[in-house]
Amino acid sequence: MRVEIHVLQNFAPSNLNRDDTGSPKDAEFGGYRRARISSQCQKRAVRRYFRDHDLIPDAYRAVRTKRLLEHARERLKKDGRDSAAIDRAVTTALAAGNFKLDEKNLTQYLLFLGEGEIASFVALVDRHFDALAREPQVPSPEAGKKKTAKRDKADAKSAAPEEVQKAVPSLLDGGKAADLALFGRMLADLPEKNIDAACQVAHALSTNKIHSMEMDYYTAVDDINNDNPGADMIGTVEFNSACFYRYATLDVAELTGGYRDDKKTRPFGLQGDLELARTTAAAFLKAFIHSVPTGKQNSFAAHNPPSLVFAVVRDGTPVSLANAFAKPVTPRGEESLVEKSIAALDGYYGRLVGMYGDDGKKASAVCQMEGVTLSHLKDEVASIDKLVEVVLGAAFPAGGAA
Repeated sequence: MRVEIHVLQNFAPSNLNRDDTGSPKDAEFGGYRRARISSQCQKRAVRRYFRDHDLIPDAYRAVRTKRLLEHARERLKKDGRDSAAIDRAVTTALAAGNFKLDEKNLTQYLLFLGEGEIASFVALVDRHFDALAREPQVPSPEAGKKKTAKRDKADAKSAAPEEVQKAVPSLLDGGKAADLALFGRMLADLPEKNIDAACQVAHALSTNKIHSMEMDYYTAVDDINNDNPGADMIGTVEFNSACFYRYATLDVAELTGGYRDDKKTRPFGLQGDLELARTTAAAFLKAFIHSVPTGKQNSFAAHNPPSLVFAVVRDGTPVSLANAFAKPVTPRGEESLVEKSIAALDGYYGRLVGMYGDDGKKASAVCQMEGVTLSHLKDEVASIDKLVEVVLGAAFPAGGAA
């Protein structure tokens, strides 16, 4: 069972997601240049919305960081423990899991870890603190000549007690972290602990073509030096304005999860926690609809809510409706870009269902604020709250997940 969510959202002039040159991201689609907001940017906004609006309890959220040593150090400060000893203990424990720290005490790449995993790791270090905090043995000069990066890692790992070497990988089970189950992770050093994402998020594309980027030329003056009639700072920032089609799909079974083997040693998703899965699905729907990327918002304040949200619960293959805009929407005269985009989406969905049918659909709901007459996007509701209620009722019927 999958949940699909389709959003049309018109943003005022903004630069919500910029590339390495500072320009708003864009892409070619249907042979025309379009404004774009990356999937990573949208997922980051969703995770921030979880936190800022307390949609997911702290215990069931994840942290993406290179600063696990620093994070763990604060939790292990007790009984007059020396900071250097704490750092040695944490470093040795991390090495037991094949995670090496650089000269700045940062992991080599960002780790995406559930709060439950971090808590278990800290508890493990605490239990074996004395053994892990021992000063490392100085290798002989002969041994040093034959060192390689691989050998280095192996030696660092062997410095930890055997129990810790076995325990570190086993505690990396996702920790029932909602955002980890939703968006997945990759651990280069422990690929068997990778987590498949239950959710797929598309890059948002504008329904209209972008002719060129607009340029804001700005100046600033010195408040104290009033004798200078000119500007004390000059700069430019690029921006655009577009109506975006945004799309995501959520695999309910993958999110709910369970175990991939009979011995229950390979957990995935939310490890079968149906109540947490329902809470997570509700949080994701709300956050995906309401969250807005933060790029350049102090300069543009483009806080524009969606004009239309359409959600479908279905069995089988998910369906993106992006091709409704393969031919860009072009308003003329007093026509509305948003209304024409809604009409294009409605017409395309009708053609899609006419060609392929809609047998796998379990439920749908659409909510809009433009008053466009809809012929094919079915089951119009008055509010986003009602839309979420319809989706959850179909995706998580009484008695269990569909």
